[in-house]
Amino acid sequence: MSNSNIAPFVKWAGGKRQLLSQIKERMPEKYNNYFEPFVGGGAVTFELLPEKALINDINKALINAYKQICDVPDVFLKAVNKLDEEMWEDGKKYYYSLREHYNDKLMKSEYDVELAALFVFINKHCFNGLYRVNGKGLFNVPYNNSRRASVDEGAIVEISKYLQGITITDGDFEEACKEAKKNDFVFIDSPYAPLNPTSFESYTKEGFDIESHKRLAKLYDELTERGCYCMLTNHNTDLINELYGNKGYKIDVVSVKRMINSDASNRVGEEVIICNY
Repeated sequence: MSNSNIAPFVKWAGGKRQLLSQIKERMPEKYNNYFEPFVGGGAVTFELLPEKALINDINKALINAYKQICDVPDVFLKAVNKLDEEMWEDGKKYYYSLREHYNDKLMKSEYDVELAALFVFINKHCFNGLYRVNGKGLFNVPYNNSRRASVDEGAIVEISKYLQGITITDGDFEEACKEAKKNDFVFIDSPYAPLNPTSFESYTKEGFDIESHKRLAKLYDELTERGCYCMLTNHNTDLINELYGNKGYKIDVVSVKRMINSDASNRVGEEVIICNY
């Protein structure tokens, strides 16, 4: 299945658009169901458009946007277009007023179509398209001085059609893979292992620490035992090589440009693509 109109509706840390060709050439030729426990912006799902799929992310605000686009695309488009149209002359002030409103709704757990519209507007108008929250779980990324449209309406309509047949969940990665069985394909775009202790990593306040990486590696081994095809991507770090090395998995190192880094000269790095087949 393919549709050139479908593309991610948000920019996301660690998004896999630039690795798509490398991911596609390493995919299993045939598989049954598709599982993506860390869907993020959905670059891989929207490229492959698997007919039987489960997509998941622990970020409830992100998954709310997927669900609202799936269920009420017209209402979502009306809401996000209204935010664009009503932008004040002082874009910065407008952005911060919407960011505050968004955070109020987050604190009240109001996961509705208005929150989805705010989420997408803020993603398109914040610095580097970064999703980052502080210790209280409040979104705190500054304005990027853009006044561009938040969405491509045609793409939203097509995404909505595609998502009708897809299971969308917002839980833990283990729970998301519970039903994965022999000949299913699990694509794991796991949160990055830190390159250094100060780097921006976690995109929800829960964070993804060393223990989470160990738990994920254990799940990868279990999925392998179940007969699933697994592909995992991450930074090429000692931790990742320790967790997945010497197990018979195929580990390929690939070069990437890093989009989310305050130092532009430091935006080239290495990632690994790890397959169990």
